[in-house]
Amino acid sequence: MVTETIHSLLDSYKSQISSYDEILASDGSIKPYWKNLFIGLEKIGNLELKNRLQEIKNKIRENGVTYNVYQEPKGLNSPWKLDPIPFLIEQKEWESISKGLQQRAVLLDLIYRDAYGDKRLLKEGILPPELVFENTGFFRPCLDVKLPTENQLMTYAADMARGPDGRMWVLDNRTQAPSGSGYTLENRVIISKIMPELAEDVYISRLSPFFTQAQQSMFKVFREKSEHLNIVYLTAGPNNETYFEQAYLASYLGYTLVQGDDLIVKNGYVWLKSIEGLQRVDVIIRRIDDEWCDPLELRSGSRLGVAGLLQVMRNGNVLVINPPGTSMLENSALNAFLPSISRHFLGEELILPSVATWWCGQEKERAYVLEHLHELIIKKANRKQVFRSVYGRQLTHQQLQELKQQILQNPTEYVAQQETSFSTTPAFVEDHIEPRYAAIRAFLTATPTGYQVMQGGLTRSSPIKDKFTFSNQYGGLSKDTWIISDEAEVIRERIKLPGLLSQKAQSSLPSRSAENLYWTARYAERTMVASSFLIITLNALNFQRNFGSTNKTEHIEILLKTVSRLIRMENGFTDENKEAFENPYPLIYESIANDNQRGTITSSIQSYMKAIIAVRDRWNQVTWRTVDNIENINQRLKNIHTRQNPNDIQNALNTLQNNLFTFYGLVNETLPRNHGYYLFEVGKLVERILSKVTILRSIFSTKTEQFVETELMEAALMSHFALVNYRLAYKSNFEMEYVLDMLLLDQQVPTSLSYLLKALNEALSKLPQNSERLNEAQKAILQASTQLQLVDVNELNKVIEADKPYLKLDQMLLDIYGHVSTVSNFIANLYFKHTFTQHSITDTLMDVDNDL
Repeated sequence: MVTETIHSLLDSYKSQISSYDEILASDGSIKPYWKNLFIGLEKIGNLELKNRLQEIKNKIRENGVTYNVYQEPKGLNSPWKLDPIPFLIEQKEWESISKGLQQRAVLLDLIYRDAYGDKRLLKEGILPPELVFENTGFFRPCLDVKLPTENQLMTYAADMARGPDGRMWVLDNRTQAPSGSGYTLENRVIISKIMPELAEDVYISRLSPFFTQAQQSMFKVFREKSEHLNIVYLTAGPNNETYFEQAYLASYLGYTLVQGDDLIVKNGYVWLKSIEGLQRVDVIIRRIDDEWCDPLELRSGSRLGVAGLLQVMRNGNVLVINPPGTSMLENSALNAFLPSISRHFLGEELILPSVATWWCGQEKERAYVLEHLHELIIKKANRKQVFRSVYGRQLTHQQLQELKQQILQNPTEYVAQQETSFSTTPAFVEDHIEPRYAAIRAFLTATPTGYQVMQGGLTRSSPIKDKFTFSNQYGGLSKDTWIISDEAEVIRERIKLPGLLSQKAQSSLPSRSAENLYWTARYAERTMVASSFLIITLNALNFQRNFGSTNKTEHIEILLKTVSRLIRMENGFTDENKEAFENPYPLIYESIANDNQRGTITSSIQSYMKAIIAVRDRWNQVTWRTVDNIENINQRLKNIHTRQNPNDIQNALNTLQNNLFTFYGLVNETLPRNHGYYLFEVGKLVERILSKVTILRSIFSTKTEQFVETELMEAALMSHFALVNYRLAYKSNFEMEYVLDMLLLDQQVPTSLSYLLKALNEALSKLPQNSERLNEAQKAILQASTQLQLVDVNELNKVIEADKPYLKLDQMLLDIYGHVSTVSNFIANLYFKHTFTQHSITDTLMDVDNDL
């Protein structure tokens, strides 16, 4: 019965095939490993496959796997798309493909070295000079920049698809900063957890050896110079399309994630600006385009790179992977000359063919292109010139004539390629399996023994049926890529990386990361305090509405005023805005949902998300799931309205509070006790003290009648999570003296001001100091602690009968607020002084060259 349904499933799929498909052998039979995959799919069943797809989406969201889509209102942090059906290639075929990829990597490396060296290809007429000197990826300042390695092209990626002859054809080369290997790794992790049945009875090659080989190669280069390497991963920042991958790989490989402003050139070396001071950088793995690397010699307006970087490279004092200038190899016109260049340099024919390409800068080729324009695909030779491919067959007669004129005006800028039908592969789309065009990106890294190929890759299938387009910018779907065999992979001997333990111990914290960790904690705590106090206020409102007396609402008014002061509402609950107290819910909802007003719950969560994403390489997956929960709650809170049941809002706030507590617990349990952890603690404690002081000053601004004061004391204890402690100590007897003693001085209560100040001082003491003497922050804490310890609670409880303000209490709290604000300013000036205002860099991040 199962066999019949499998045949039915295969027959159904085969009936949809309109071109060569991956499941078919050259004789039209089903490849054995694809047949086994369909057996697994049949066992799972279509309904369960839909459930598994949803699990994949949930896992992607929980893990924070994103891809930023430009030109879309909701493009930032768009969820990554992953098909549950993998792409399969048999091991023997992959070995043959790998040889072709290695040959091409060697060839491109030789072309690069020749273009920036002897220029034999130009002198002997093998390569037209326009493809070098008019190439937007060729930079004259890089002529004398050389890496201290045999291969200059350290990493390389190739986009491939299976052509009509059954072989893999190379479509594009990625040479300056190849992207996708991190997504490849994450795809494998997710599919192995959610689709394990599909891997039964087959052996799938592992991905991790590829990354280990890359690390080993770097250490071998520098082994003679230093046993301990400081390797940084240079990113354009959170707005970059592949920022998730950059943070993911930096964390996976143990490198420091940095932006251009985190680095500086001084005394002939590149230095990392960290809170410990300047630290020398040995290796930069860059994920920014060539021209942005050095504003001193390349693009002057760049804030993404490091001024003076090229000169440090010339001196041999830093290794940059890949070196600036390698984007010249991505010029599409080179494909037309690769066969002759291969014969010239290697004495070999290309193992892997390219799509037939004609460069319009040659008279004969241009004439052919103009005559067959309706059959060809027209592209710009230089990929940095934004120009989407034009399919001649889709153009009208008038459009064809206009395109001919464009080509004739600037012929060297255009290439034409043959439109070829590539293979399709099974994809689970719209709840069923159907053929979709697919392409695979393969990754290579240079090692002392030659280029090594990853045993897998990033496969992407078209989001549109019968259309060969797979860019993630246009909705492409990714797939896990399995290199499979019937025999287990030989386990390689573990590679020992010299100096790794010492390198780990010396890992530094960039100033920008330090600042984002600090503000992650502050915004988390700001959200926690505000949401907790809103819960208290809403409970009081609901109780008053259902059971209280309409004559005794003074405590409600004071609680509402406190909400306004915590959230810093411009037109909040004030004496000048009396009508707001009559129906407080609209303003309460605004204090939660208005994300355009600073200080509201949703605004604080948004700021928290921006800060935590900027240091996402610091968080494990469990922590990130909690962050994802917080972000989802924020979306719910943004949509609340005045007609909504207050209980629903309270439930959402309770869930938010629980997740923030979970986040704090995970930070405490998982973050290493390094400078990053203590800066996080400092940020949390500073915000907590300032918020608690604000609450106490607002609630106990003046003496009120006994009933009101009792309600306020209970609210104050609840906001400090100390109500249970108080009742254990004093039963239900609420006395101002006892309440103040617990909230101000009790060292056993972790939310008392005395406890918090002591904890803040301890966290500060763990941070790098300029001298053994007390710094300004420690002096401020000492002043606040001393003032608090010397206070007489009985005196604080006294009031002047005329207007009944708690003057001494208010003045003391105001002084503590000032002292702790000094701590915040000192932290920013001392540890964050290397950071600068982040400029809008959307235009610099339109990364056409590394588009996935």
